[in-house]
Formats: sequence, structure tokens, C-alpha cells
Amino acid sequence: MTENNAYEAVVVGGGAAGLSAALVLGRARRRTLVVDTGEPRNAPSAHLQGYLTRDGMSPAEFLAVGREEVAGYGVELVRDRAVDARRDGAGFTVDLASGGTVRARHLVIATGLKDELPAVPGLAERFGRDVVHCPYCHGWEVRDLPTGVLATSPLSVHQALMVTQWSQDVRLFLHGTSESELTDEDLRRLTTAGVAVVPGRVAGLVVTDDRLTGVALADGTVHEREVLYAAPRALPNNGLLVRLGAELRETPFGAYPVIDERGLTTVPGLWAAGNTSGFAEQVVNAASRGYRAGAAINGELLFADLDAAARV
Repeated sequence: MTENNAYEAVVVGGGAAGLSAALVLGRARRRTLVVDTGEPRNAPSAHLQGYLTRDGMSPAEFLAVGREEVAGYGVELVRDRAVDARRDGAGFTVDLASGGTVRARHLVIATGLKDELPAVPGLAERFGRDVVHCPYCHGWEVRDLPTGVLATSPLSVHQALMVTQWSQDVRLFLHGTSESELTDEDLRRLTTAGVAVVPGRVAGLVVTDDRLTGVALADGTVHEREVLYAAPRALPNNGLLVRLGAELRETPFGAYPVIDERGLTTVPGLWAAGNTSGFAEQVVNAASRGYRAGAAINGELLFADLDAAARV
């Protein structure tokens, strides 16, 4: 860390969104710091998908290349955790877990979210391998395999229907949800799509030679499956936004900040990007959000300085 702890921009979170914002700011010759814990959400995945020219790249390699790129433009990176933040005049002061503090004229929160998996034995150990959550992220890699979908919310029917684009052998495990909770439209669509509805609670997974081979129900029956989709509960890492007074909006996937098209929250100088700003920001979208915020911050800094100079 530099002796002078004042930055034009501090980015909290070094994933696709945070590094993308830092890249734009570094190229704009802005003094920028990225604070990152080194705990990416997609660490369990062997690859990322749907990012043009980066399709199939490992998340670890993606982040390593990103850190190297931003460092080449003078951006500072520190492995640390931002534990608190507060307004400090026209800017912000950020407290770090290591005991240090940094100051920023603009603050970007790109801390993402955490996945809380359903409490099914064995699910967490397989997550990111043959237990997956997103067909756009993993559907091609597990195409045409016997597939299950674990019902965890009213949106699980939608997920099961989407999955039929990648497999014609799909079973929806109700996992305690009653068939009476499914609407007539749900049942019609599931039947039309060829999705078998399986009542009963899922008790665990059957794993053979380190491969998922079945889904076991509480009544002892086993359904042979090689893939299981399970939607985690999203827990946004929005603590710093809450402390700084940003307005939040409630969604079925958690509370996210109210932002404009650039990523600016309701607090001047406070920005949100990536999965901190919304649930469905996949890697390519998160990078786009970060880019947009970085460019907007550079413009805000430029005109603020010009206006200040004109008043002298």
C-alpha cells in the first residue's frame, strides 16, 4: 500500500465487474485501488461460458489475467477485506480488515453475492461440477444427459422448462413442494415439454466413482440422474451499501441498490457493479457494468475538477 492513502477511485471487489471498472480507470490515468478478498463466487466452476473470446476459460485464469492487465496501467491491488465505509467530506473513507484505511473520491462496490445452497446432503460438494444452477453457464457441457431439477422456489418450474433446451430427459423433483402448488399452466407446460414431475423430498445424492449417478428420495427410491440443477438462494454482499445509506430495492433474489443506467446509486459518488447491482449479472454482463461505471466515474472526476478550477 502506498504511503498516501488517497485515491480518485477505490473499487471493492476484484471480480469481472471490479477489474473492468479498474481497467477503464487505469487507462484514464486515474489513481485507483482495488480491494479484493480473493474469494470469487465462481471458484467452484471449472470454466466460464458465454463470454466471447473467453468461452471455456477457467475463472482463476480469467481473474489472474485481469489483475495483470489492470496492474499494467498503474492500478494498485491489495488482498484485503473492506469492513466498513463512511462519508468523508465529498468522498469516502474505507476501513480494511488489516487495520488500514483508504480514502476515495468515488467508491465502487463490486462485492457480488453468496450462494446459499439447499440443505441436501452432498449437494455442496458437487456444486459447480455435476450439480449446477444455470443452463446458460453449464447447459452445453451437460447436454443430453439424464437431468434433474430440484424445486426450491416458484421459479423452479421455469428452470425445468428452460433446461429442456439442453436435455430431453428432465425430471422436476418437487422436494417437499406439493403438486397442488403447481398451476394448471405449469402442469400443461411441463407435460408438453416432456418433464416428469417427481413428488417427495430429496434425501441425498448417489455418487459413484466421483460422478453423480442418482438422486435419492426420502422414501428410498433412487432416480438415475447424471446432472442436477439446484438454484441457490442469493445473498447479496450489500453491507457497505447499507452502511452508506444507499437506497435498496427488494426482489425475489434479495435486496439490490437502486442505480441509474451507469451504476450510480442514490448516494453521490457511490457506484455498484456486477452481482452487487443485480442477480443475473453473468461474467460478461458484470464486466460490462464495471466498464460503464469506470467510464462514468472518469467523466465525473474530470468535470468536477474543471468546475473547481473555474471557481478559483
